Order: sequence, then C-alpha cells, then structure tokens
Amino acid sequence: MSLDTLFRHILMGGSLFIIHGFSAQTQDENMSKMVQIPSGKFLMGGDNEQADQDEFPKHKVAISSLYMDIVPVTNAEFKKFVEKTHYVTTAEQKPNWEEIKKTLPPGTPKPDEEYLVPASLVFKPSDKPVKLSDYQSWWEWKPGADWQHPEGKDSNIDGKDQYPVVHVSWFDAQAYCQSLGKRLPTEAEWEYAARGGLKNKIYPWGDEHINSGKAKANSWEGKFPYLNTHIDGYEGIAPVGSFAPNGYGLYDMAGNVWEWTHDWYHSEYYSSFGKKTAENPQGPTKSYDPQDPYTPKRSIRGGSYLCSDSYCSGYRVARRMKSSPDTSLGHTGFRCVKDL
Repeated sequence: MSLDTLFRHILMGGSLFIIHGFSAQTQDENMSKMVQIPSGKFLMGGDNEQADQDEFPKHKVAISSLYMDIVPVTNAEFKKFVEKTHYVTTAEQKPNWEEIKKTLPPGTPKPDEEYLVPASLVFKPSDKPVKLSDYQSWWEWKPGADWQHPEGKDSNIDGKDQYPVVHVSWFDAQAYCQSLGKRLPTEAEWEYAARGGLKNKIYPWGDEHINSGKAKANSWEGKFPYLNTHIDGYEGIAPVGSFAPNGYGLYDMAGNVWEWTHDWYHSEYYSSFGKKTAENPQGPTKSYDPQDPYTPKRSIRGGSYLCSDSYCSGYRVARRMKSSPDTSLGHTGFRCVKDL
C-alpha cells in the first residue's frame, strides 16, 4: 500500500493553488546558480539487483543541453518568491474534499472536519522496529506544518536559509519555476544529470556503496525508522551543498530531500520504449500506479535523509518514486531547469 493510499482520505489537500500578482520572468541573478548540462545519450533504468520492476527495461535516451539548478531550491529563495507573489502553498490551504474524493475509490467516506485543516506530513521516528509497509508508524498529519513551519505551527526556519525548502507540493514547485521563466526537469533529464557523465553507475559518484568510505550523501544510517546513527553528520535535513558534487557540478542529487520532476508516474512507462533512442522524452500522458490506481502521481527522484537500503534505496540514480501532485511532506523539495 502506498503512502497516498493510506492517508489521502483524511490527509491530502486539493489540487488548487492561489497566486496573487503572479507573473513569469527571467532573473539573471538566478542563472548564476545554475550549471549547463551538456547534451548526450545514456542508458536510462536500473543498474543493480536493488532495481524495482518499474526501472526496466533499460533504454536509450538522448538529452539536449540545458541549465539546471546546482542545488535544490532553498528556504531563502522560496521566501523571496512568496514575498513577491503572495503565493499560498498547498499545505497552507484547507483541503478541498470535493477535489480529494475524485482520486479515491468510490464510496470512500468523508473524514472528520478536524482533519480537513491546513497541514502537511511530518516524519515521526518510531520507538521500536515496525513493519516497513506500515507508513503511518513514521508519518504524522501535522496541522500547521508547512514550508515555514516544517515541524508544525510552533516550529520555524530561523537560521535555515540555506536548507532546501520542503512541504511543497508539485503545484508549488511548478509555480516557483514558472515565476522565474524556468521549469521542472523531466524524469529523463533528472536521471541523466544525476549520473554526472558516468555510465551505468549506481550512484552519482559511482558504484561505491553509500555507507562505505567518506560520507557522500545525507541518508538514514542505522535501523529505519527508529535508530539513526547519523554517521554522515546529519540526523535530519542538511544545508544544500553539504556533500561533494557529481561530475556535472550538481549537489544533492542523492539523499537529503526528494525532488519533484515534470513527469506523470506510470509503472510501465519504460516498456513503451523500443530499441530506438528516445529524444528528450516528456514522460507518459497519464499516470498509473498499480498499488494505488485511483490516484494520479508525479515522479519524484533522488531519495532523502530517510532513505536506507532496507527501506527505499532512493539515492540510486535510477530509483523511481511517486506522489500525488497535491502531496507535501517534510522531506520533499525540488530544483529547476531552463532550456538553452
């Protein structure tokens, strides 16, 4: 059962968003925070025995050169966007039940009004071993949690300007990118960039296991979800750029926070590719998740500080995950790209 299936009937907000005075524009100052990714071809898909079925078959993809944010969007950058546009994120709005029920099995009962309040999903470590299929053991629907209050209404982001913004939905990420004349990367662009010019490697840095040698990313070390030894130096989210970049000069392409992509998620999308090289694939035209067929999903990439091999191994460059576009969580952010 997916996280969305478990929580949506009492947790998820609607797919509407509010923008006041919004206008798209390109800002030269933001281009200095991007790096040009060279054009090229690569084999997209799973590289080792950890790969899930939706990572196959591996297929040939060609990507045109583009600019990509060097690091995920930070709290400071998102704050400037909100101050300029008066944007209201999904987590800051009351969930719209009429929108929610469109993506739920027929007959799903309406939740109590106490749950239909502005809120988001916050990580809550368990105090003992739990079944890793029991997501509610470590996620809490927290009223008042949003990008400015990541742990709930009594928390804040003081001193965390250079931390990645979280509790942002796909709609929030899309709106931010558009405000700067940018966009979200496709799933193919994201994976190509994450590989950093390496061929058929498991991680952005190569094949050395994430827990071997020098710390290479912010991930869960220990026993998930109740014991984190934080050998990498961080128990929670780390400031952007805390670990070495990949071959293209991109930071945080593994761990720390998941990143939204442009694409709809479809579990069988890769099987639609033949032997010919796919040129800049834009993702499937619709979503399909066999674990949760009623809810459309967007693809997310890169893993987070909560990932471990026992749970999701999300820091692998080929790892695909998904979430409904109105979902916001305490470990999901994004970065932008811009066409040449």
